[in-house]
Amino acid sequence: MEKSLIILKPDAVQRQLAGKIISRFEEKGIQIVGCKLMKITMDLASEHYAPHKGKPFYEGLVNYMTSSPVIVLVLQANGVIAMARKLMGATFGCDAEPGTIRGDFGGSKGFNLIHGSDSPEAAEKEVSLFFKPEELVDYTLTNEHWLFGDND
Repeated sequence: MEKSLIILKPDAVQRQLAGKIISRFEEKGIQIVGCKLMKITMDLASEHYAPHKGKPFYEGLVNYMTSSPVIVLVLQANGVIAMARKLMGATFGCDAEPGTIRGDFGGSKGFNLIHGSDSPEAAEKEVSLFFKPEELVDYTLTNEHWLFGDND
């Protein structure tokens, strides 16, 4: 099973959209195996966004991500990274299609509500930054067969 890290960013938490956003993943049949409310430290934000260090938006991004609590999730399903990215929509709400999380709830180029891993390698690294192995819960969804069939 593939895993993806999802962060409901400060604007999603402050606008009280967490329940609506999380329900999009659950309604798709994606399993939540880790969840926490936290305030990201400067050190953690710097490590998470290290690939962007030196870019013009880096400092603002780190400040934004440490400005308020976030909700961090680990999602699990076959193909979860691609599914989650489709559900999230284009990076900026003003460019995202209606029906996506960013398309329905976002309009800003500065605040984009949600982060999702973009590859299995990134997911593995990101999950380990935010969660200890014992914080992830291994369980079977009772409706898994009806959601995904036997061929996935």
